[in-house]
Amino acid sequence: MRSTTRYQIAASACLIALIFLCLAWEGWLAPLKPGGSWMVLKGAFLLIPLFGILRGKRYTYKWLSLFIQFYLMEGLLRATSDHGLIQQLAVVETVLATALFVFTILFVRATRGPKEEKAVQQS
Repeated sequence: MRSTTRYQIAASACLIALIFLCLAWEGWLAPLKPGGSWMVLKGAFLLIPLFGILRGKRYTYKWLSLFIQFYLMEGLLRATSDHGLIQQLAVVETVLATALFVFTILFVRATRGPKEEKAVQQS
């Protein structure tokens, strides 16, 4: 199996796991308000890049590497400021967001064309 395929599968798995985590967290496990909250939309926003990631579209990987940092920041903030179940969920979100960021960067680097490699070497 090629490294790009491995990175794509790993990034897809992390993204899907992060979607389910966000939906379960804000919907049932520990919502801000009893019965759920509008924060469940943070999981819905992750559906936007899902099909591009599953299809291996390089452009989607590029912008997702920037977009996913919001989830990383939220996870770090809530992991250090909350307690109990919310803190544990935030740690899982931080781990998934970090792994997704790493795999998107690795995929983008692995799919870089020869023209881009030459430009990187010259600078």
